[in-house]
Amino acid sequence: MAEVMTPESKGAKSPQKKKFIRVDMTPMVDLGFLLITFFMFTTQFTKPNVMDLGLPAKSPTPPTNVIDYRNQITFVLGKDNRIFYYQKELQDLSKSDFHETSLQGLEVAKTIQKFKKSALNPDIFTVIIKPTDDSNYKNFVDIMDEMAISKHEIYGITDLKPKEEQLYKELLQ
Repeated sequence: MAEVMTPESKGAKSPQKKKFIRVDMTPMVDLGFLLITFFMFTTQFTKPNVMDLGLPAKSPTPPTNVIDYRNQITFVLGKDNRIFYYQKELQDLSKSDFHETSLQGLEVAKTIQKFKKSALNPDIFTVIIKPTDDSNYKNFVDIMDEMAISKHEIYGITDLKPKEEQLYKELLQ
């Protein structure tokens, strides 16, 4: 690895000999590659968590069956982790019909259960989720987790209607 080289001289002895030291770095490079390889093979790479959404295929004709508003609840995911819900016909909807809840604990699940008990037909009770442009992805994933945890399989994801968007903006002011 290291080698000391001394110049040879003939004749008189010099009072001090100069020693040249040469260090061979080849084994250090090999060691570096071995360490890199070791850490690459022993590190566990995180696998991305993917949420499977079983969405129905789009049909060429719009659906004709309309769900009664008493058999559904609508959640609006808003700005700053705020979540609003309502259970009202769209044409009769006002700012006072929006109620706020949170994703802390089981608030969403309790809200769903409360409205499901008072539904006309609890077998077809539907949850409608409407994320706004201000909402974040974390809240969407959290509410989807709530659907999975509460085993509520009938839900839909859609955009806000213009009237809902107007009332939502009024709530934030």
